[in-house]
Amino acid sequence: MKLYWGRHTCAIGIHVLLEEAGATFETEELDVAGDATKREPFKSINPKEKVPFLVRDDGSSLTEYGAMATWIGLTWPQAGLIPEAVEDRVRMIEVMDYAVGTLHAQAFHRILRASDFEPKDLLHKTGLGLSSIKAEGTEMVRQGFAILDRELQGRTWVGGPRFSIGDTALFYCERWAPDVDVALPPNVAAHFDRMKARPSVRRALQFYGEA
Repeated sequence: MKLYWGRHTCAIGIHVLLEEAGATFETEELDVAGDATKREPFKSINPKEKVPFLVRDDGSSLTEYGAMATWIGLTWPQAGLIPEAVEDRVRMIEVMDYAVGTLHAQAFHRILRASDFEPKDLLHKTGLGLSSIKAEGTEMVRQGFAILDRELQGRTWVGGPRFSIGDTALFYCERWAPDVDVALPPNVAAHFDRMKARPSVRRALQFYGEA
């Protein structure tokens, strides 16, 4: 099994889950900032042109954070990565979807890749420029973490009393907060500290050169 990854990407969350599961896997780093995902040979094996990208032992591949995380949780049930209680499971999915789909894809994306949100034609250009897009993204990040802070009230992990696949999605967003000069609110900051204390996270951060 091989995990394709890039620095400063959400791939670290999948790396953490593979560590939690005790899976045997190899890795291949791509220069995401240099658009290596948009060039051959990677483009041929993953037309979505993004990481993380997981090639399984049977040669089949998986994309999309939630799909990869769920597959790991279901394939290694002994790791207990998916809550058994219905309420805990749906709360986990709620946070994971929000972290991936809103906090990452909408808020952080506006800061880290502002040009993707800039109108490409003169008719729709606002004249506000990339700085306005980044400012909007920063405010969205603050609001997103504030929402998650309320949802974490009274909870140790996003799905209740036990660590789950959803915690890694919040974790990779928490990891980006200092890069965009956003302070984590108390409950989110405490969650981030708990994540960094896990052996799987420490190993992943060391691998990524951040330990």
